[in-house]
Amino acid sequence: MRRRVNLRACWYTAFMGVFFGLTIHAQESKKSDFWDHVHFGGGLGASFGNRYTDVSVAPAAIYSFNDYVAMGIGLQGGYVRVKDEYNSWLYGGSLITLFNPVEMVQISAELEQLRVNSEFEYPGLEGIKDNFWNTALFVGAGMRTSNVTFGIRYNLLHDNDRRIYNSAFMPFVRVFF
Repeated sequence: MRRRVNLRACWYTAFMGVFFGLTIHAQESKKSDFWDHVHFGGGLGASFGNRYTDVSVAPAAIYSFNDYVAMGIGLQGGYVRVKDEYNSWLYGGSLITLFNPVEMVQISAELEQLRVNSEFEYPGLEGIKDNFWNTALFVGAGMRTSNVTFGIRYNLLHDNDRRIYNSAFMPFVRVFF
């Protein structure tokens, strides 16, 4: 007795076997390279003087889209104190874009939002608090060597009445690994 072979079922079985075999193979061999493009870094700062203390921590992470463009986020925390005058706690975050038109030059734009909590100790002002949000929009340029960039940035939103920085111009050292 001869059995009839259903050609449609055979083609369907063969197609499904090849399709799922290729799909499984592609999923096994395809490795995400996302973390290969992520770089961590940031800055640490400390300044001490006669009656003056300034300490800051600013971790950051960027994603390099290619050799020319990277974007990322950062956190910032700091403490500033001038003895017998005031103390301030600062905390917040930033968004940064880096552009490297040539290997040794880096151009940057950074939007920073910091919460400033200050308390005055100056005679006659004891106990007075000044708490506010400070927004800064920095544009900068620097010389880059390997994973370190030295440069200067300018705060386009610098306000002499509501400032946490003495000047609109600020030097920087940026490190990413």
